[in-house]
Amino acid sequence: MDEELRPECGSCNIEVRLCRSKEGSGPKFCPTKTKEKEIQAALEKYKDRETMRFAKAASLQEAECYVRREEKPFVMRPTKTRVEEIIEFAEKMGYQKLGVAFCSGLFSEGTTFVRILEKHGFEVVSVCCKVGGVPKEFLGLKDEEKVRVGTYETMCNPITQAELLNEAGTEFNVLVGLCVGHDALFLKNAKALTTVLVAKDRVLGHNPVAALYGARGYFQRLMNP
Repeated sequence: MDEELRPECGSCNIEVRLCRSKEGSGPKFCPTKTKEKEIQAALEKYKDRETMRFAKAASLQEAECYVRREEKPFVMRPTKTRVEEIIEFAEKMGYQKLGVAFCSGLFSEGTTFVRILEKHGFEVVSVCCKVGGVPKEFLGLKDEEKVRVGTYETMCNPITQAELLNEAGTEFNVLVGLCVGHDALFLKNAKALTTVLVAKDRVLGHNPVAALYGARGYFQRLMNP
């Protein structure tokens, strides 16, 4: 990739951005300006009937999270939790069988979410990350590399979680708190499209964005490694 044309949206300091407004502008690395060919190629993929249906439902769900949208000036008034959004989105898509892959550390949250989905009429297939009870030695880990040194400890098993949901024929999956890396392996191996309900953050009560809000304050160590 040409370094001069590499997308660097994370470095954009334009207030009215071209990607948001026809009257906007963009820096020299703005992909909306420099990647027309790639953008058009990507848009072709939306022409797949099921992809278009999914993308349209996602955009409708986004809009429905706000009320009084017709008012001018528009003021954001969000009303729906992510749990509610997932339920509504699955209903829009006509899904009946949902998969839930959850972390053993969020066993209570995972089982509560499963019960909620079932209350809304979904068939739910759920798999905990410790499925199989495989010891961490399988991965070549030494005893001192375990969470609890000197104990028998089973590994997280996201590939098996994905394969079991694949076997069950889930139409849509939800991740609940899988570890960094384990979530990636699940996403790589799952056949059904997957969304995330909980992103694990052991320090911040599974609210990782709090570290970004505090990057110039309590978490300034992130800016000064």
